[in-house]
Amino acid sequence: MIRCLASLVESVRLMVIGTSLLAASIVNAGDWPQFRGSDRTGVSLETGLLRAWPPKGPPLIWQAAGAGRGYASVAIAEGRLYTMGDRPSTAEDKDEYLLCFALSDGKPLWKTRLGAPWNKGKGDWEGSRSTPTVDGKRVYALTPHGELICLETEAGRELWRRHLKKDFKGKKADGWGYSESVLVDGERVICTPGGKSNTMVALNKDTGELVWTASRPGDRGAGHASIVVSEVAGIRVYVQTTGGGALGVRADDGKLLWSYKIGRTTAVIPTPIVRDDLVFFTAGYGRGGALLRQVADGAGGVKVREIYPLNKNLQNKHGGVLLVGDHLYGDSGSSGKPFCADLMTGKVLWKERGSGRGSASLVCADGHLYIRFSNGVMALAEATAGGYEESGSFRIPGKTKRPSWSHPVVCGGRLYLRENDTILCYDLREHDS
Repeated sequence: MIRCLASLVESVRLMVIGTSLLAASIVNAGDWPQFRGSDRTGVSLETGLLRAWPPKGPPLIWQAAGAGRGYASVAIAEGRLYTMGDRPSTAEDKDEYLLCFALSDGKPLWKTRLGAPWNKGKGDWEGSRSTPTVDGKRVYALTPHGELICLETEAGRELWRRHLKKDFKGKKADGWGYSESVLVDGERVICTPGGKSNTMVALNKDTGELVWTASRPGDRGAGHASIVVSEVAGIRVYVQTTGGGALGVRADDGKLLWSYKIGRTTAVIPTPIVRDDLVFFTAGYGRGGALLRQVADGAGGVKVREIYPLNKNLQNKHGGVLLVGDHLYGDSGSSGKPFCADLMTGKVLWKERGSGRGSASLVCADGHLYIRFSNGVMALAEATAGGYEESGSFRIPGKTKRPSWSHPVVCGGRLYLRENDTILCYDLREHDS
């Protein structure tokens, strides 16, 4: 009887695990609810996609106006697409909005005013830059000014609002405004006000009330990266980079577990990469990328050991770095020269000039890199350590003088590009001839 019961329990356990994995797969394949996808890796689970593109690129399914000015990417969930932008062509003012479109045809569904536009710095730096985070019936938006707003997905009704600077003494390490895409984890929303008082905070996702705060002494202020989740010996760790470098915070209570500081630099932008107990993070402006290993200390804490220090050959300014298999892929600084490097050693295996120019932002799907260059060229190349070879490229319609910095998204067999006020949707599926 005991053996039968144990067998039954194990069967149920395996069934639950299998169901959970299947559900995760479906979410990853069908939705892209936050910056860099469901798991924040920038790597899609899509398969059956075009291996090469025709001269003018994959077929354009639809394009829609009204996204506004800015560099926010898009979030996709349950048949809807969300982004942020100021002075959208569908509004009568120049303020910043959260915008929602139908995924099927790009029809605008609603828009909600968030606040004043970001008009600081050079003209090219102005506009929205944070990607919304969708969680069920709610969507979370962070403005460059530091206002975090929770809204209903149905019609965009505002539910609550907190100010990272006014409420938590938040501080940016640079003058370019907040760009983080906040993390929703369980019943909490996690974000990075920055600075030594409240470097990272956890809020109740339903009310916005403070749950805990994490402080790193001497933190220079928030960068532009988004928080990723790590598990180390059963300890849930929030990994982030700020203007002061990388850090790990215990998810349960906000305790600062470890800190890896770097020298002051212009800005720290790319989101870190986590695999098991490993953390790779990088910064541009001459800094580079480093690999750390998280190690549990046996007393509920975690520390880090350096596998290799900052390597200037692995620096990335703002296009992001991907981990595909055992290899890192990203732009070399903002040069428009994608590179491939071995994760564990940092050795660069290749670095090549692409068909576009200027900084490149990347996502990966079905073994291929989707590379968007800031001059408006979109390219496809196989993700392989054997070398760089493009299998198609095209120029994004409607390119303006402003750089093409919004990260591409591959979801549901489609490629989504945001080119300032316009959203473009392309068909990537292989079709029988």
